[in-house]
Amino acid sequence: METEKKRNFKPVEELVFSDDFMFGAVMRDPKICKGVLERLLQIKIDHVEYPELQKTISPFYTRKGVRLDVYVADSNRVFDVECQSYKVESLGKRTRYYQSMLDCDTLMKGNDYSELKESYVIFICVDDPFDKGLPIYTFERVCKENPDVDLADKTHHVIFNASAYEEEENSEIKDFLSFVKSNKADSDFTKEIANMVQTKKFEQTFLNEYMAVHLHELDVQRKSRAEGRAEGIIETAKKLLSMGLPAETVAEGTDLSIEFIKQLLQQQ
Repeated sequence: METEKKRNFKPVEELVFSDDFMFGAVMRDPKICKGVLERLLQIKIDHVEYPELQKTISPFYTRKGVRLDVYVADSNRVFDVECQSYKVESLGKRTRYYQSMLDCDTLMKGNDYSELKESYVIFICVDDPFDKGLPIYTFERVCKENPDVDLADKTHHVIFNASAYEEEENSEIKDFLSFVKSNKADSDFTKEIANMVQTKKFEQTFLNEYMAVHLHELDVQRKSRAEGRAEGIIETAKKLLSMGLPAETVAEGTDLSIEFIKQLLQQQ
């Protein structure tokens, strides 16, 4: 069953870090992005850069209705970081899809598969996606018959569950997940993020982009509803024709053209 909640458009003043658009905007700050990655993964990152997806790859994101929240890289690794403020189904397949896009982007730049960078697909979830109570779910490919055999494909899928932050032993991870869940900043780092969130709300560029995204989503919803109504009217016309009503009567009752009704009649 689909567990995704209906997402209503929030007023700008109500946005928090875990909201999709705000998360992407704040994580565009290299210092904050580097700090989040280093704390969550407990690794050192030499620098943060924001590579653009190859033009040949970008259309796939639009077509599938998804986009990378944050696509960052350092010298030897690439990171896709997503934030989920609501439950979604098929989270595993989403990580698989994002992973494939990261790899395709690298290969379409002319690199051989042996040159693929170590990659991390990271989901920061406000609620537990697996309902198992773990603060961190880490997935890596190992041999089923012998766990000591590592495939060494250099891919890592790491899913953080902010709702279980109290179960996390690492203080940095615990503090960050607590902030994601409660929006209460207790450390210097989370206070820095919270301040950035408030700053973004008064940036005209951010406001313009946020409204543009909202208007686009409204247009998509209107188009979908209009297409749904049109399909319903056509189905009604087909039923009326199957009952033997004259084409002229069906056209008048459905506001469809007589030419279109005659085409439907020929298809029966």
